[in-house]
Amino acid sequence: MYDELTEVDIKKMREELEHRTRVLRPQILEDVKTARAFGDLSENFEYKAAKREKSRNESRIRYLERMIDTAKIITVKTTDDTVGLFDKVELFFEDDDEIQTIHLVTTLRQNALKGRISKESPVGGAILGHRVGDRVTVQVSEDYSYCVVIRAITKGQDDESLDILGY
Repeated sequence: MYDELTEVDIKKMREELEHRTRVLRPQILEDVKTARAFGDLSENFEYKAAKREKSRNESRIRYLERMIDTAKIITVKTTDDTVGLFDKVELFFEDDDEIQTIHLVTTLRQNALKGRISKESPVGGAILGHRVGDRVTVQVSEDYSYCVVIRAITKGQDDESLDILGY
């Protein structure tokens, strides 16, 4: 399955990839070289830490390259009265008698702790395209679902203010 990402997502990944390959990689290689010079590698914590950091950086580089190569570029299409990508949506959770505001984003920019929910998530996919006042059933699994009511929609746009997922 391909990730549906916007041009801004791709741009942010390319910028991080550029930084990791041109700036971080040479620094980390120098750190490995310096730590290796400390002597006995079996008890050299600095060397092990530098190698671990090198491995993490290379892993992130591969991840970013794969995401860029396999991404399906989407354009944000939305109408004034329906929930679309990058909109902030106020939801009323009937079971909990609670109101929560979420920000609907691409999978690359999701962060539940900051209220940014992916359009691929059960709630994100369920509310996409609905209007204020709609009662929507969110199907989490075959055995569990819940209902939310869309209370308000604040239109958003795809800008560079939202960071991409780290590791």
